[in-house]
Amino acid sequence: MRSLSFLSLVCALSLFASTVSAQPQESYPPHPDSQKKPGVPEGEILGPFQWKSEIFPGTVRDYAIYVPKQYDPSKKTCVMIVQDGLRKAQGWKVPTILDNLIHEGAIPVQIGIFVSPGVVPAPHENAQPRFNRSFEYDGMGDRYARFLIEEMLPLVNKDYNLSDDPNDYLIAGSSSGAIAAFTAAWERPDHFRRVFSSVGTFVGLRGGNEYPIMIRKHETKPIRIFLQDGSNDLNIYAGSWWHSNLQMLSALKFSGYDVKHVWGEGGHNGKHSTAILPDAIRWLWRDYPEPITAGAPPQRRTSLLIPGEDWELVSEGHKFTEGPAVNNQGEVFFTDIPNGKIHKIAADGTVSVFVDNSPGVNGLMFGADGKLYACQNGNQRIVRYDADGNEETVVEDAPSNDILILPEFGYFTDPGNKKLWHFTFDGRKTLVDEGIEFPNGVIASPDQTLLTVSDTRGRFTYSYQIQSDGTLQHKQAYGHLHLPDETGQSGADGMAVDTEGRTYVTTRVGLQVLDQLGRVHFIIRKPQMAWLSNVVFGGPNFDVLYVTCGDKVYRRKINATGVNPWQAAVKPPKPRL
Repeated sequence: MRSLSFLSLVCALSLFASTVSAQPQESYPPHPDSQKKPGVPEGEILGPFQWKSEIFPGTVRDYAIYVPKQYDPSKKTCVMIVQDGLRKAQGWKVPTILDNLIHEGAIPVQIGIFVSPGVVPAPHENAQPRFNRSFEYDGMGDRYARFLIEEMLPLVNKDYNLSDDPNDYLIAGSSSGAIAAFTAAWERPDHFRRVFSSVGTFVGLRGGNEYPIMIRKHETKPIRIFLQDGSNDLNIYAGSWWHSNLQMLSALKFSGYDVKHVWGEGGHNGKHSTAILPDAIRWLWRDYPEPITAGAPPQRRTSLLIPGEDWELVSEGHKFTEGPAVNNQGEVFFTDIPNGKIHKIAADGTVSVFVDNSPGVNGLMFGADGKLYACQNGNQRIVRYDADGNEETVVEDAPSNDILILPEFGYFTDPGNKKLWHFTFDGRKTLVDEGIEFPNGVIASPDQTLLTVSDTRGRFTYSYQIQSDGTLQHKQAYGHLHLPDETGQSGADGMAVDTEGRTYVTTRVGLQVLDQLGRVHFIIRKPQMAWLSNVVFGGPNFDVLYVTCGDKVYRRKINATGVNPWQAAVKPPKPRL
């Protein structure tokens, strides 16, 4: 354990020394709350202990625990997590700060968890360990958040009564540890909502440079963040730390976050942050126990959200929901693929079984004839149902996933064979394209001149011009989607369109809204951590999004009106550049 800690320390010190050698000297007076005060009870520091992670295989790391004198095992307790372990926490004077602020009543009683980055020990003395700090801290995605949630917190919770309320968690870090803290909150605001970032590494090491853009495009999350940096911070191959923090502040303000910043002239070190940390902690815990909520939606070019409107659960208890479709009255139908059922959501919100036995049924869409067309993949055919649920076969030998019905003909995707098919209502089918890695969702533009197909395994949606006979021309990888960090696959699935010509694409990172030019303007968060499979506009005014997500169906009213492809074409406004 001692040799591992020494190796971690040597690595960190070497990197630190190489980056600060040319930086100006700084001096700050010690903060009164960072110094021991007479009569203030001192908490206990336990550890460091050692932990072997499964989420980061082969890694070993140190962690230590701060327990305040006021800790009461019978009560749920708040938590402060500090990246880079006990050494960073002691350098920041965190135990003393917590002692003073808890005693004063300025912050709630809280347990401190100080976690070091992982190291894969060297196999022999002539080899180097694998230092995991950049991988864990600078990496995008939810891996590090899951490590904390699934490993560290349950470990500490065995001995201490930790809160399960995300409002009760503060997570802090410096440099790469700062972006790690922000990423944990960004990915899992259901666990972490207060963030302290010192000289944060929001640059192009492992994708952190994307944050200012993603913050602007994503639905605002319930996060409060304090930023610190200095104008003489690093400026190297990955970018300028100073300018990246300025961009972060601009993006957070643009998107309505509760954010505070303190800028200085210092370099890439902990001097300034140590001096201001007590005030930052006070600010982050101000007004506690009032919960941290998402800021008011900002004024955007694409302003879709309505204050007070959020995802609402409509139906649950299914195995896997898919294929939402809407009829002329705004009633929504959806499938439960493993159970081979089609369910109906009536105008009053009640859910009933519409069809009890439709093997492998997936994509749905109504037609101009008022019938519900379905991809019945279990029987490899396209079928349709009348108002009483009576089934009629439309196309035989049709392995299919999703379906589009226009007034005169239809299309369906065949992802297993990488094909896209055109069909007529008398049962004739024609291959119109092949080669997309996993063609999934299919939708038409409001004016019915362009067809869009999603590719679950890629990052683009594909656009075609629809010809009068149903054939397609001018194929182009057109819509540019944002990807999760853990895979190059967007997870793009079902789609819907609105009267403005915007396309709503269900993906791994959320419901991505593209303008007519194929650019993502906004990303609406998923209602739960599950596969977001499809979307449709429903309700009497077609202004309510219905999404199928894992085993559930949700709805949310937004500031947009959907277009039904099977009705008359609608000319959208000219797109803005």
